[in-house]
Amino acid sequence: MTLQFIGLSQINGPLVVLDGVPDASYEEMAELVCEDGTVRSGRIVHLADQRAVIQVYEGTSGLSLKNTRTRLLGHPMRLSVSPEMLGRVFSGAGRPIDGLGEVYPEKYLDINGRPINPVSREYPRSYINTGISTIDALTTLIRGQKLPIFSGSGMDHNKLAAQIVRQAQIAEEEGQEFAVVFAAMGVKNDVADFFRKSFEESGVLSRVAMFLNLSNDPVIERILTPRCALTAAEYLAFEKGMHILCVMTDMTSYAEALREFSSSRGEIPGRKGYPGYLYSDLASLYERAGAIKGCKGSLTQIPILTMPNDDITHPVPDLTGYITEGQIVLDRYLDQTGIYPPISVLPSLSRLMKDGIGEGYTRADHSAVANQLFAAYAHVADARSLASVIGEEELGATDKRYMKFGKLFEERFIAQNFYDNRSIDQTLNLGWELLSILPREELDRVDSDLLDKYYHPREDI
Repeated sequence: MTLQFIGLSQINGPLVVLDGVPDASYEEMAELVCEDGTVRSGRIVHLADQRAVIQVYEGTSGLSLKNTRTRLLGHPMRLSVSPEMLGRVFSGAGRPIDGLGEVYPEKYLDINGRPINPVSREYPRSYINTGISTIDALTTLIRGQKLPIFSGSGMDHNKLAAQIVRQAQIAEEEGQEFAVVFAAMGVKNDVADFFRKSFEESGVLSRVAMFLNLSNDPVIERILTPRCALTAAEYLAFEKGMHILCVMTDMTSYAEALREFSSSRGEIPGRKGYPGYLYSDLASLYERAGAIKGCKGSLTQIPILTMPNDDITHPVPDLTGYITEGQIVLDRYLDQTGIYPPISVLPSLSRLMKDGIGEGYTRADHSAVANQLFAAYAHVADARSLASVIGEEELGATDKRYMKFGKLFEERFIAQNFYDNRSIDQTLNLGWELLSILPREELDRVDSDLLDKYYHPREDI
Protein backbone atom coordinates (compact mmCIF):
# COMPACT_ATOMS: atom_id res chain seq x y z
CA MET A 1 0.00 0.00 0.00
CA THR A 2 1.28 3.45 -0.95
CA LEU A 3 0.95 6.22 1.64
CA GLN A 4 -0.14 9.68 0.58
CA PHE A 5 0.71 12.67 2.77
CA ILE A 6 -1.62 15.68 2.77
CA GLY A 7 -0.13 19.10 3.48
CA LEU A 8 3.41 20.41 3.84
CA SER A 9 5.26 21.67 6.91
CA GLN A 10 7.41 24.30 5.14
CA ILE A 11 8.17 25.71 1.70
CA ASN A 12 11.61 27.26 1.17
CA GLY A 13 12.67 28.12 -2.37
CA PRO A 14 12.78 24.86 -4.39
CA LEU A 15 12.51 22.80 -1.19
CA VAL A 16 9.49 21.56 0.77
CA VAL A 17 9.54 19.92 4.21
CA LEU A 18 7.34 16.97 5.09
CA ASP A 19 6.98 15.73 8.70
CA GLY A 20 5.88 12.31 9.94
CA VAL A 21 7.39 10.33 7.09
CA PRO A 22 8.34 6.75 8.08
CA ASP A 23 10.83 4.55 6.20
CA ALA A 24 11.81 7.12 3.57
CA SER A 25 15.13 6.82 1.69
CA TYR A 26 17.69 9.39 0.60
CA GLU A 27 17.33 10.25 -3.15
CA GLU A 28 13.85 8.64 -3.18
CA MET A 29 11.51 10.17 -5.75
CA ALA A 30 8.25 11.84 -4.81
CA GLU A 31 5.16 13.09 -6.63
CA LEU A 32 3.45 16.25 -5.45
CA VAL A 33 -0.12 16.87 -6.60
CA CYS A 34 -1.19 20.54 -6.55
CA GLU A 35 -4.69 21.85 -5.81
CA ASP A 36 -5.37 22.17 -9.56
CA GLY A 37 -4.41 18.53 -10.15
CA THR A 38 -1.05 19.14 -11.81
CA VAL A 39 1.75 16.80 -10.76
CA ARG A 40 5.32 17.83 -9.95
CA SER A 41 8.36 15.64 -9.36
CA GLY A 42 10.82 15.84 -6.53
CA ARG A 43 13.47 13.87 -4.67
CA ILE A 44 14.39 13.57 -1.01
CA VAL A 45 17.63 15.46 -0.36
CA HIS A 46 17.72 15.33 3.44
CA LEU A 47 16.34 13.07 6.16
CA ALA A 48 16.21 13.69 9.93
CA ASP A 49 14.14 11.37 12.12
CA GLN A 50 10.78 11.36 10.35
CA ARG A 51 11.31 14.69 8.59
CA ALA A 52 12.01 14.64 4.84
CA VAL A 53 13.25 17.61 2.79
CA ILE A 54 12.13 17.28 -0.85
CA GLN A 55 13.66 19.14 -3.77
CA VAL A 56 10.92 20.02 -6.29
CA TYR A 57 12.24 20.09 -9.86
CA GLU A 58 9.49 22.24 -11.34
CA GLY A 59 9.70 24.78 -8.51
CA THR A 60 7.37 25.42 -5.58
CA SER A 61 5.36 28.32 -6.96
CA GLY A 62 1.64 27.68 -6.41
CA LEU A 63 2.07 24.86 -3.90
CA SER A 64 -0.24 24.93 -0.88
CA LEU A 65 0.88 24.14 2.66
CA LYS A 66 -2.55 22.63 3.44
CA ASN A 67 -3.76 20.86 0.31
CA THR A 68 -0.68 19.57 -1.51
CA ARG A 69 -0.70 15.76 -1.62
CA THR A 70 2.67 13.97 -1.64
CA ARG A 71 3.37 10.36 -2.56
CA LEU A 72 6.77 8.68 -2.18
CA LEU A 73 7.62 6.35 -5.06
CA GLY A 74 10.09 4.04 -3.32
CA HIS A 75 12.93 4.38 -5.85
CA PRO A 76 15.51 6.98 -6.98
CA MET A 77 14.97 8.89 -10.21
CA ARG A 78 15.18 6.57 -13.18
CA LEU A 79 15.53 7.19 -16.90
CA SER A 80 13.76 4.98 -19.43
CA VAL A 81 16.44 3.92 -21.92
CA SER A 82 16.33 2.28 -25.31
CA PRO A 83 18.32 2.37 -28.58
CA GLU A 84 15.39 4.49 -29.86
CA MET A 85 16.82 7.43 -27.89
CA LEU A 86 19.17 8.19 -30.78
CA GLY A 87 17.61 10.78 -33.06
CA ARG A 88 15.35 12.08 -30.29
CA VAL A 89 15.27 15.34 -28.29
CA PHE A 90 14.56 15.30 -24.54
CA SER A 91 14.09 17.85 -21.81
CA GLY A 92 16.69 18.22 -19.08
CA ALA A 93 14.72 15.71 -17.00
CA GLY A 94 14.67 13.12 -19.80
CA ARG A 95 11.13 13.66 -21.13
CA PRO A 96 10.68 13.68 -24.96
CA ILE A 97 10.03 17.20 -26.28
CA ASP A 98 10.26 16.59 -30.03
CA GLY A 99 6.58 15.67 -30.47
CA LEU A 100 7.37 12.10 -31.52
CA GLY A 101 5.82 10.45 -28.47
CA GLU A 102 7.33 8.49 -25.64
CA VAL A 103 10.36 6.23 -26.00
CA TYR A 104 9.45 2.57 -25.57
CA PRO A 105 11.78 1.64 -22.70
CA GLU A 106 13.97 -1.41 -22.77
CA LYS A 107 14.76 -0.83 -19.11
CA TYR A 108 14.88 1.86 -16.40
CA LEU A 109 18.23 3.01 -15.02
CA ASP A 110 19.12 5.08 -11.95
CA ILE A 111 20.36 8.45 -13.24
CA ASN A 112 23.10 8.54 -10.58
CA GLY A 113 24.83 5.69 -12.38
CA ARG A 114 27.07 3.03 -10.90
CA PRO A 115 30.71 3.66 -10.08
CA ILE A 116 33.17 1.91 -12.39
CA ASN A 117 35.53 -0.41 -10.53
CA PRO A 118 39.02 1.03 -11.16
CA VAL A 119 40.39 -2.48 -11.63
CA SER A 120 37.93 -3.14 -14.46
CA ARG A 121 38.83 0.02 -16.38
CA GLU A 122 40.61 -0.32 -19.72
CA TYR A 123 43.34 2.23 -20.45
CA PRO A 124 41.99 4.59 -23.15
CA ARG A 125 43.36 3.84 -26.62
CA SER A 126 42.52 4.91 -30.18
CA TYR A 127 41.46 8.41 -31.08
CA ILE A 128 38.28 10.16 -32.11
CA ASN A 129 38.70 12.32 -35.19
CA THR A 130 36.95 15.69 -34.89
CA GLY A 131 38.09 17.12 -38.23
CA ILE A 132 39.56 20.13 -36.36
CA SER A 133 43.33 20.33 -36.86
CA THR A 134 44.25 21.93 -33.54
CA ILE A 135 42.43 19.22 -31.61
CA ASP A 136 43.34 16.22 -33.75
CA ALA A 137 47.05 17.05 -34.04
CA LEU A 138 47.93 18.81 -30.78
CA THR A 139 45.31 17.81 -28.17
CA THR A 140 44.11 14.51 -29.58
CA LEU A 141 40.84 13.19 -28.15
CA ILE A 142 41.19 9.55 -27.05
CA ARG A 143 38.27 7.13 -26.63
CA GLY A 144 37.35 6.90 -22.96
CA GLN A 145 38.97 10.26 -22.12
CA LYS A 146 37.40 13.30 -20.48
CA LEU A 147 38.74 16.41 -22.21
CA PRO A 148 37.05 19.71 -21.26
CA ILE A 149 36.88 22.92 -23.30
CA PHE A 150 37.55 26.10 -21.29
CA SER A 151 35.83 29.05 -22.92
CA GLY A 152 34.74 32.57 -22.03
CA SER A 153 31.46 34.43 -22.22
CA GLY A 154 30.52 35.38 -25.77
CA MET A 155 33.09 33.15 -27.46
CA ASP A 156 32.39 30.53 -30.12
CA HIS A 157 32.19 27.45 -27.89
CA ASN A 158 28.64 26.64 -29.01
CA LYS A 159 29.70 26.74 -32.64
CA LEU A 160 32.71 24.56 -31.83
CA ALA A 161 30.51 22.08 -29.94
CA ALA A 162 28.15 21.80 -32.91
CA GLN A 163 31.07 21.25 -35.29
CA ILE A 164 32.55 18.51 -33.08
CA VAL A 165 29.19 16.72 -32.85
CA ARG A 166 28.68 17.01 -36.60
CA GLN A 167 32.16 15.84 -37.63
CA ALA A 168 33.29 13.43 -34.90
CA GLN A 169 33.99 9.89 -36.04
CA ILE A 170 36.12 6.92 -35.07
CA ALA A 171 38.53 5.00 -37.28
CA GLU A 172 36.80 2.59 -39.62
CA GLU A 173 36.64 -0.69 -37.75
CA GLU A 174 34.36 -3.62 -38.45
CA GLY A 175 31.40 -3.84 -36.12
CA GLN A 176 32.13 -0.54 -34.35
CA GLU A 177 29.19 1.84 -33.89
CA PHE A 178 29.59 5.50 -32.95
CA ALA A 179 27.02 7.96 -31.60
CA VAL A 180 26.83 11.24 -29.69
CA VAL A 181 24.89 12.23 -26.57
CA PHE A 182 24.53 16.00 -26.35
CA ALA A 183 23.46 17.84 -23.18
CA ALA A 184 22.84 21.60 -23.01
CA MET A 185 22.21 23.31 -19.66
CA GLY A 186 20.76 26.78 -19.23
CA VAL A 187 20.93 27.69 -22.94
CA LYS A 188 18.69 30.28 -24.57
CA ASN A 189 16.03 29.25 -27.06
CA ASP A 190 18.00 30.58 -30.04
CA VAL A 191 21.08 28.54 -29.02
CA ALA A 192 18.96 25.39 -28.61
CA ASP A 193 17.42 26.01 -32.04
CA PHE A 194 20.92 26.49 -33.51
CA PHE A 195 22.01 23.08 -32.19
CA ARG A 196 18.90 21.29 -33.43
CA LYS A 197 19.01 22.95 -36.83
CA SER A 198 22.74 22.30 -37.22
CA PHE A 199 22.34 18.59 -36.44
CA GLU A 200 19.26 18.21 -38.64
CA GLU A 201 20.77 19.97 -41.68
CA SER A 202 23.99 17.97 -41.50
CA GLY A 203 22.10 14.68 -41.21
CA VAL A 204 23.74 13.59 -37.95
CA LEU A 205 20.65 13.92 -35.75
CA SER A 206 19.87 10.24 -36.34
CA ARG A 207 22.96 9.32 -34.29
CA VAL A 208 22.54 12.05 -31.65
CA ALA A 209 20.46 11.97 -28.45
CA MET A 210 19.86 15.55 -27.27
CA PHE A 211 19.01 16.67 -23.73
CA LEU A 212 18.04 20.35 -23.56
CA ASN A 213 17.57 22.39 -20.39
CA LEU A 214 16.60 25.91 -21.47
CA SER A 215 17.32 29.08 -19.54
CA ASN A 216 13.60 29.51 -18.77
CA ASP A 217 13.30 25.94 -17.46
CA PRO A 218 13.49 25.40 -13.70
CA VAL A 219 17.02 25.96 -12.44
CA ILE A 220 16.90 22.86 -10.26
CA GLU A 221 16.17 20.71 -13.33
CA ARG A 222 19.65 21.72 -14.53
CA ILE A 223 21.14 19.39 -11.91
CA LEU A 224 19.41 16.45 -13.61
CA THR A 225 20.45 17.18 -17.19
CA PRO A 226 24.05 15.86 -17.20
CA ARG A 227 23.01 12.84 -15.12
CA CYS A 228 20.24 11.89 -17.54
CA ALA A 229 22.57 12.38 -20.52
CA LEU A 230 25.34 10.29 -18.95
CA THR A 231 22.86 7.54 -18.02
CA ALA A 232 21.79 7.30 -21.67
CA ALA A 233 25.45 7.38 -22.75
CA GLU A 234 26.42 4.62 -20.29
CA TYR A 235 23.56 2.44 -21.50
CA LEU A 236 24.53 2.82 -25.16
CA ALA A 237 28.25 2.38 -24.45
CA PHE A 238 28.41 -0.40 -21.89
CA GLU A 239 25.23 -2.34 -22.66
CA LYS A 240 24.91 -1.81 -26.42
CA GLY A 241 28.64 -1.83 -27.21
CA MET A 242 28.75 1.57 -28.93
CA HIS A 243 31.48 4.18 -28.80
CA ILE A 244 29.75 7.24 -27.32
CA LEU A 245 30.93 10.84 -27.26
CA CYS A 246 29.09 12.88 -24.61
CA VAL A 247 29.27 16.67 -25.10
CA MET A 248 27.98 18.74 -22.15
CA THR A 249 27.61 22.51 -22.25
CA ASP A 250 27.69 24.61 -20.09
CA MET A 251 29.07 23.06 -16.88
CA THR A 252 29.30 26.52 -15.29
CA SER A 253 25.48 26.77 -15.55
CA TYR A 254 25.27 23.40 -13.82
CA ALA A 255 27.60 24.56 -11.03
CA GLU A 256 25.58 27.74 -10.53
CA ALA A 257 22.39 25.66 -10.21
CA LEU A 258 24.19 23.54 -7.63
CA ARG A 259 25.21 26.71 -5.77
CA GLU A 260 21.61 27.94 -5.72
CA PHE A 261 20.40 24.59 -4.42
CA SER A 262 23.11 24.53 -1.75
CA SER A 263 22.17 28.04 -0.65
CA SER A 264 18.49 27.11 -0.32
CA ARG A 265 19.52 24.23 1.96
CA GLY A 266 21.38 26.68 4.19
CA GLU A 267 24.75 24.97 3.68
CA ILE A 268 28.00 26.75 4.54
CA PRO A 269 29.40 28.11 1.25
CA GLY A 270 32.92 27.50 -0.02
CA ARG A 271 34.94 29.46 -2.62
CA LYS A 272 32.82 32.11 -4.37
CA GLY A 273 29.68 30.72 -2.73
CA TYR A 274 29.91 27.26 -4.31
CA PRO A 275 29.25 24.30 -2.00
CA GLY A 276 32.21 22.60 -0.39
CA TYR A 277 31.33 19.36 -2.18
CA LEU A 278 31.60 20.89 -5.69
CA TYR A 279 34.74 18.85 -6.40
CA SER A 280 33.17 15.50 -5.50
CA ASP A 281 29.94 16.42 -7.31
CA LEU A 282 31.81 17.24 -10.54
CA ALA A 283 33.87 14.08 -10.12
CA SER A 284 30.67 12.02 -9.86
CA LEU A 285 29.89 13.22 -13.42
CA TYR A 286 33.31 13.24 -15.05
CA GLU A 287 34.38 9.85 -13.70
CA ARG A 288 31.51 8.16 -15.53
CA ALA A 289 33.68 8.33 -18.67
CA GLY A 290 35.94 5.45 -19.60
CA ALA A 291 36.17 1.99 -21.10
CA ILE A 292 35.49 -1.26 -19.22
CA LYS A 293 37.17 -4.61 -19.72
CA GLY A 294 34.87 -6.98 -21.55
CA CYS A 295 32.75 -4.16 -23.04
CA LYS A 296 33.11 -3.34 -26.72
CA GLY A 297 32.02 0.25 -26.24
CA SER A 298 33.51 3.33 -24.58
CA LEU A 299 32.26 6.63 -23.15
CA THR A 300 34.21 9.80 -23.95
CA GLN A 301 33.33 13.20 -22.47
CA ILE A 302 33.82 16.75 -23.69
CA PRO A 303 32.45 19.03 -20.94
CA ILE A 304 32.36 22.68 -22.03
CA LEU A 305 32.46 25.46 -19.44
CA THR A 306 32.65 29.23 -19.55
CA MET A 307 35.18 30.87 -17.23
CA PRO A 308 33.72 33.99 -15.54
CA ASN A 309 35.93 36.96 -16.49
CA ASP A 310 38.14 34.47 -18.42
CA ASP A 311 39.58 33.44 -15.03
CA ILE A 312 41.06 29.95 -15.31
CA THR A 313 41.54 29.88 -11.50
CA HIS A 314 37.75 30.16 -10.97
CA PRO A 315 36.50 27.16 -8.92
CA VAL A 316 34.68 25.46 -11.80
CA PRO A 317 37.57 25.31 -14.34
CA ASP A 318 40.07 24.88 -11.51
CA LEU A 319 38.38 21.78 -10.08
CA THR A 320 37.53 20.46 -13.54
CA GLY A 321 41.22 20.59 -14.42
CA TYR A 322 42.08 18.42 -11.42
CA ILE A 323 39.58 15.72 -12.40
CA THR A 324 39.96 15.57 -16.17
CA GLU A 325 42.83 14.54 -18.44
CA GLY A 326 43.81 17.82 -20.04
CA GLN A 327 41.96 20.82 -21.42
CA ILE A 328 41.31 22.77 -24.61
CA VAL A 329 41.49 26.50 -23.89
CA LEU A 330 39.87 29.11 -26.13
CA ASP A 331 41.71 32.41 -26.54
CA ARG A 332 39.96 35.79 -26.36
CA TYR A 333 42.59 37.51 -28.55
CA LEU A 334 42.30 34.94 -31.35
CA ASP A 335 38.50 35.22 -31.15
CA GLN A 336 38.64 39.01 -31.46
CA THR A 337 40.95 38.77 -34.49
CA GLY A 338 38.36 36.61 -36.29
CA ILE A 339 40.15 33.27 -36.02
CA TYR A 340 37.82 30.29 -35.66
CA PRO A 341 38.13 28.04 -33.74
CA PRO A 342 40.06 30.34 -31.36
CA ILE A 343 41.98 27.51 -29.67
CA SER A 344 44.97 28.66 -27.64
CA VAL A 345 47.64 26.07 -28.44
CA LEU A 346 50.17 26.56 -25.64
CA PRO A 347 47.95 26.12 -22.53
CA SER A 348 45.95 23.29 -24.16
CA LEU A 349 46.96 19.68 -23.71
CA SER A 350 45.68 16.12 -23.81
CA ARG A 351 47.41 13.95 -21.21
CA LEU A 352 46.38 10.69 -22.88
CA MET A 353 47.21 11.51 -26.51
CA LYS A 354 50.69 9.92 -26.38
CA ASP A 355 49.14 6.45 -26.05
CA GLY A 356 46.48 6.87 -28.73
CA ILE A 357 48.48 8.30 -31.64
CA GLY A 358 51.32 7.11 -33.86
CA GLU A 359 51.74 3.91 -35.85
CA GLY A 360 48.56 1.84 -35.86
CA TYR A 361 46.38 4.71 -34.61
CA THR A 362 47.00 7.89 -36.61
CA ARG A 363 50.37 8.17 -38.41
CA ALA A 364 53.93 7.35 -37.39
CA ASP A 365 55.06 11.01 -37.52
CA HIS A 366 52.13 12.39 -35.46
CA SER A 367 53.95 12.68 -32.12
CA ALA A 368 57.03 14.33 -33.66
CA VAL A 369 54.93 16.83 -35.65
CA ALA A 370 52.89 17.76 -32.55
CA ASN A 371 56.00 18.27 -30.40
CA GLN A 372 57.71 20.38 -33.05
CA LEU A 373 54.65 22.54 -33.68
CA PHE A 374 54.33 23.20 -29.94
CA ALA A 375 58.02 24.11 -29.67
CA ALA A 376 57.97 26.33 -32.76
CA TYR A 377 54.84 28.19 -31.70
CA ALA A 378 56.32 28.76 -28.24
CA HIS A 379 59.36 30.31 -29.95
CA VAL A 380 56.98 32.55 -31.92
CA ALA A 381 55.81 34.11 -28.63
CA ASP A 382 59.43 34.93 -27.73
CA ALA A 383 60.09 36.41 -31.18
CA ARG A 384 56.97 38.57 -30.95
CA SER A 385 57.99 39.84 -27.53
CA LEU A 386 61.41 40.78 -28.88
CA ALA A 387 59.88 42.44 -31.96
CA SER A 388 57.65 44.57 -29.73
CA VAL A 389 60.82 46.00 -28.14
CA ILE A 390 63.28 46.39 -31.03
CA GLY A 391 60.96 46.26 -34.03
CA GLU A 392 60.43 43.41 -36.47
CA GLU A 393 62.93 44.86 -38.97
CA GLU A 394 65.76 44.42 -36.47
CA LEU A 395 65.10 40.72 -35.91
CA GLY A 396 67.53 38.10 -37.18
CA ALA A 397 66.71 35.97 -40.22
CA THR A 398 65.64 32.98 -38.10
CA ASP A 399 63.35 35.03 -35.88
CA LYS A 400 61.74 36.55 -38.99
CA ARG A 401 61.07 33.00 -40.18
CA TYR A 402 59.43 32.25 -36.86
CA MET A 403 57.29 35.37 -37.16
CA LYS A 404 56.14 34.23 -40.61
CA PHE A 405 55.53 30.71 -39.30
CA GLY A 406 53.41 32.06 -36.42
CA LYS A 407 51.25 34.17 -38.73
CA LEU A 408 50.61 31.31 -41.16
CA PHE A 409 50.14 28.80 -38.33
CA GLU A 410 47.28 30.90 -36.93
CA GLU A 411 45.76 31.69 -40.33
CA ARG A 412 45.99 28.22 -41.90
CA PHE A 413 46.37 25.61 -39.15
CA ILE A 414 44.38 26.99 -36.21
CA ALA A 415 41.81 28.78 -38.36
CA GLN A 416 39.44 26.67 -40.43
CA ASN A 417 35.95 26.96 -41.78
CA PHE A 418 32.94 25.81 -39.74
CA TYR A 419 32.28 23.20 -42.45
CA ASP A 420 35.94 22.25 -43.00
CA ASN A 421 36.35 18.62 -41.94
CA ARG A 422 40.05 17.73 -42.21
CA SER A 423 41.36 14.18 -42.10
CA ILE A 424 44.34 13.40 -39.88
CA ASP A 425 46.54 13.06 -42.99
CA GLN A 426 45.50 16.52 -44.22
CA THR A 427 46.23 17.98 -40.78
CA LEU A 428 49.68 16.41 -40.45
CA ASN A 429 50.63 17.30 -44.03
CA LEU A 430 49.64 20.90 -43.33
CA GLY A 431 51.81 20.79 -40.21
CA TRP A 432 54.82 19.68 -42.26
CA GLU A 433 54.11 22.38 -44.85
CA LEU A 434 54.28 25.03 -42.14
CA LEU A 435 57.34 23.52 -40.44
CA SER A 436 59.13 23.62 -43.79
CA ILE A 437 59.12 27.43 -43.46
CA LEU A 438 61.72 27.07 -40.69
CA PRO A 439 65.40 26.16 -41.21
CA ARG A 440 66.02 22.42 -40.87
CA GLU A 441 68.44 22.90 -37.98
CA GLU A 442 65.60 24.48 -35.94
CA LEU A 443 63.52 21.30 -36.08
CA ASP A 444 65.22 19.59 -33.16
CA ARG A 445 62.16 17.58 -32.01
CA VAL A 446 62.02 15.43 -35.17
CA ASP A 447 64.18 12.46 -36.19
CA SER A 448 66.33 12.89 -39.28
CA ASP A 449 64.52 9.99 -41.00
CA LEU A 450 61.22 11.86 -40.75
CA LEU A 451 62.85 15.08 -41.90
CA ASP A 452 64.26 13.31 -44.95
CA LYS A 453 60.78 12.03 -45.79
CA TYR A 454 58.55 15.04 -45.05
CA TYR A 455 60.69 18.21 -44.81
CA HIS A 456 60.80 20.29 -48.01
CA PRO A 457 62.43 23.69 -47.37
CA ARG A 458 60.50 26.65 -48.73
CA GLU A 459 62.53 29.48 -50.12
CA ASP A 460 59.45 31.35 -51.37
CA ILE A 461 58.61 32.60 -47.89
